[in-house]
Amino acid sequence: MWRSRHGLDLTDRLLHRFCSNKPSDASTSSKLIHQAEKQRRRREKEISILQHTPSEKAPKWSEKESIVYTARTPLGAKKEQSLTLDTDTSLPLPPSYSPEYVESSWYQWWEKERFFNPDQHEKSPFAVAQTFSLCIPPPNVTGTLHLGHALTVAVEDALVRWRRMQGHRVLWLPGCDHAGIATQTVVERRLRQQQGKCRRDFTREEFLKEVWKWKKEKGDEIYMQLRKLGASLDWSRACFTMDPAYSRAVTEAFVRLCDAGLIYRSESLVNWSCALESAISDIEVDYKELSAPTMLSVPGYEDKVEFGTMITFAYPLEDNSGEVSVSTTRPETMIGDVAVAVHPDDSRYKDIHGLMCRHPFTGRLLPIITDPMVDMQLGTGAVKLTPAHDHTDFLLSQSHTLPRLTVIGGDGRMTADCGHWLQGVKRFDARRMIVDALVEKKLFRGRKDHTMSLPMCSRSGDIVEPLLKKQWFVRSKEMAQKSIQAVEEGQLEIIPHFHTKTWRNWLSNINDWCISRQLWWGHQIPAYTVHLANGPGQKEEQWVWGRSEDEARHRAAVKYGVTQEEITLTQDPDVLDTWFSSALFPFAMLGWPQQTPDLQRFYPNSLLETGSDLIFFWVARMVMLGTELTGQLPFKQVLLHSLVRDKHGRKMSKSLGNVIDPLDVIQGVSLARLEQKVKQGNLDPREQMVALEAQRKDFPSGIPQCGTDALRFALCSHKMQGEDISLSVSQVLSCRHFCNKMWQTVRFTLRALGNIQVPAGTLEELSPASAMDRWICSRLYSTVALCEQSFEKYELHLVTSALHSFWVNNLCDIYLECVKPVLGVGEDTDLKRATGSVLYHCVSASLALLSPFMPFLTEELWQRVQMLRDGAMPDTSLCVQPYPRAAQLAHCHSPEVEQDFQLVQEVVRVARSLRAQCGLTKERPALWVVCSPTQANIVKTYASAVGTLSRSADVHIYCPEGGEDFVSAPPPSGSLMELVDHACQVHLHAQTSMNFESQIIRLAQRREKLVSKLQDILPQVESSDSTKVPAHIKQQMERKLSGLQQEVKNIEEQLKSLKQTQA
Repeated sequence: MWRSRHGLDLTDRLLHRFCSNKPSDASTSSKLIHQAEKQRRRREKEISILQHTPSEKAPKWSEKESIVYTARTPLGAKKEQSLTLDTDTSLPLPPSYSPEYVESSWYQWWEKERFFNPDQHEKSPFAVAQTFSLCIPPPNVTGTLHLGHALTVAVEDALVRWRRMQGHRVLWLPGCDHAGIATQTVVERRLRQQQGKCRRDFTREEFLKEVWKWKKEKGDEIYMQLRKLGASLDWSRACFTMDPAYSRAVTEAFVRLCDAGLIYRSESLVNWSCALESAISDIEVDYKELSAPTMLSVPGYEDKVEFGTMITFAYPLEDNSGEVSVSTTRPETMIGDVAVAVHPDDSRYKDIHGLMCRHPFTGRLLPIITDPMVDMQLGTGAVKLTPAHDHTDFLLSQSHTLPRLTVIGGDGRMTADCGHWLQGVKRFDARRMIVDALVEKKLFRGRKDHTMSLPMCSRSGDIVEPLLKKQWFVRSKEMAQKSIQAVEEGQLEIIPHFHTKTWRNWLSNINDWCISRQLWWGHQIPAYTVHLANGPGQKEEQWVWGRSEDEARHRAAVKYGVTQEEITLTQDPDVLDTWFSSALFPFAMLGWPQQTPDLQRFYPNSLLETGSDLIFFWVARMVMLGTELTGQLPFKQVLLHSLVRDKHGRKMSKSLGNVIDPLDVIQGVSLARLEQKVKQGNLDPREQMVALEAQRKDFPSGIPQCGTDALRFALCSHKMQGEDISLSVSQVLSCRHFCNKMWQTVRFTLRALGNIQVPAGTLEELSPASAMDRWICSRLYSTVALCEQSFEKYELHLVTSALHSFWVNNLCDIYLECVKPVLGVGEDTDLKRATGSVLYHCVSASLALLSPFMPFLTEELWQRVQMLRDGAMPDTSLCVQPYPRAAQLAHCHSPEVEQDFQLVQEVVRVARSLRAQCGLTKERPALWVVCSPTQANIVKTYASAVGTLSRSADVHIYCPEGGEDFVSAPPPSGSLMELVDHACQVHLHAQTSMNFESQIIRLAQRREKLVSKLQDILPQVESSDSTKVPAHIKQQMERKLSGLQQEVKNIEEQLKSLKQTQA
């Protein structure tokens, strides 16, 4: 109903859209369309889930044997291990990977040895004069971790461990947020269940004792979960936002900001939860999209309440000469109407400008005012104004000097100003009564469906009520402008960079921040009302603030020119918004306002890493308050990761019942237990049905035990900068298979090198002897270099991809297969020792490279691999070893070798394809490679590898162009052939197993496709217009044409040969 007004804050417009009792204005029509589309997509996803056919196959898995670490290791002692694989020993290496076995004991040892403490830097032989510090986004003390937390931990711990292994002085600070509303709600629920009492049955002090009692019992659970995830946090500095030192920092911040005029007290509209009887922050408001009338459960009501409808009613003019009709979705607020607004250019209302209409229930006269903000095209074109219960109306009341009448109290009941018939009635019961009364007075003009976004309290499920309250506010505009400037001038970097536009837009339209909360649990506001013993009657509140009551009393005496004995102080019972105290976290956790050694050494933090959804509510406020209170930005970079969604693309949310506990992925969980968790939640029946069906489809057999390392690796394997992460358990399960691949590789390495005197040396001393050694060492260099580059850019998915590819595709599938004959039974030759050294370094370096992502598994395996070398360091952890550097392997880098070996890989790929076509399993037929002289030299160098990897008895190299080194006869007639490229063919001589008919059909189909391509490209090459084509493009087309023609010729020759052989 409102037009956009120039200068009206974005947040005001959004809040109007969500909370207004009038239709939305024209400027929000596109947003409403977007809402409808969003709702449509959500319903489509729900329908897809509820269909009987699954959208994709559920992950297949079988229960693995649980192998438990049984050695009696004292708490905090290093885990005992053995090099041997024999099952007769007391501590053998188990035959397969078991998360339960691997993750035992290591964390307690790391923690006891203080490997995560920044003082470890002093002991490091490879330390560098650089510091890396960051704080963990403090999880709520009430909560349990979800996959969003797990992603944060996986990303931050990977960066922290990487920097620590680079020799930086590293501090990663743990902390926990007191979570005012959430904690108070949990404790109140517990008191109702255990004692049948509510908060009001206790004094404030008694209730806070109950909260601290609960905190003592349950508060450390979140820390134990972080340990389970392997987070390398410095627990000696753990910080809780209600700790005495932290509370002093919060008080100091409030007092300083008040002294600077940046905190003030004012009456304004706030988001109010009637169930909690408290103001709530924007982040604690969820929006439920309604496209049709919907019945919803509301706390405190036995019956459901209807939303998504709009009623129209009439106000009679004062002289009864006519009426003006208005529309609203919240008729219960009409008792508080103080005016009707119309557009000054609306011809329908020209004659009633400045007239009065009469309220049908109170008899008050309501002026008819004009304002260009009204949209003539929507609704009736006339708008009812309720300044005490609507954000936009409140703004208009300021410009038109209108009164503000509160008709709904903090408890959600109608106030005395509503009259005896409504006083004390619940607001939504009053809605029905008012509509009935309008019908009775014949002023009701109709009802219609209305698409809307309904604001709901995320903590209580209550409908948010805008209420007029006296609260404390932070002046934000000047601080916001400094925050914008910091990014624009490059002092603060936001990654990914596209968030900078959002940052600028939001901070440019910021409102002052309400920091009062009507709770008992939290930091009580250090402000006091002043009552003077001999002073005149006070019409207005008088306030002072101070770091203590004594300081506040002294301030009051000075301010009002009286003695301290004449003053009575009463502290504000409200507490500060939790986001206020959490905004101080980067410096308060380091001892601010005291100039502690930690604050001087680790502030500003190097980095802030968190979810992109917290850019406004936490990140921006940290930047604003940090800059204002310390004179420095709290961190130099902000790294924002994307949201984690379920496999159906839905945001993981408690309200949808699709949240996955990371511990369930780590330890495994049954479907029955998953269903039990959903049923314990407070879900709408349809949402519960959708959640349960999604679980049955996604996890028909529950979730398998995947382990911490697999979960962390899977989370970091997603591109987190800009793209939402859709994580499925099958991806994590695949990473567990990778863990087992690593396990088996190390088992082979220990077995192969156990009896060899391996000249381990250092990476700088690595000296590859054979062609395969040179290739794998060059590949190791390339992998390390890519890891370095990608870590610096925070592109962890590229790091994990490179490491997975090297270990599986290069080390296991190729190198190990090729060197098994060398490392097998035989004498301890120089070649064997050199190969063993290369294998040792490839495995050891790869474990170090993977350590930031897979701390438990890499520690377990690295400790055993170190036993192969002389002078092993028994009390040293991999997490404090140097991270491999490309410079250490620069002498091994050979781009030519890697380029050449790509041909070998293609030859092997084609040979395997031919074997599969022939159905060969155990047979080892002869292989011919027909190629150019240059290619022949490459194949000759790696002939042994080609034979091993293609499982060929002999590898013959035939060069039609001649060459003295290649005198092999051409491949026999009837061999199966496939092209590697236009100059290279692979022939497999396997007549006894060949199905001639199927091969002839396959080749004929291939020829048909190639001829079709030729017909497409020939006109382009031969066309007269081709003279206009750039020379390099023309050459490319001609090469492509030549290659296709050669391939067709080769296929035709092979078809001819096969038909002759078949005949």
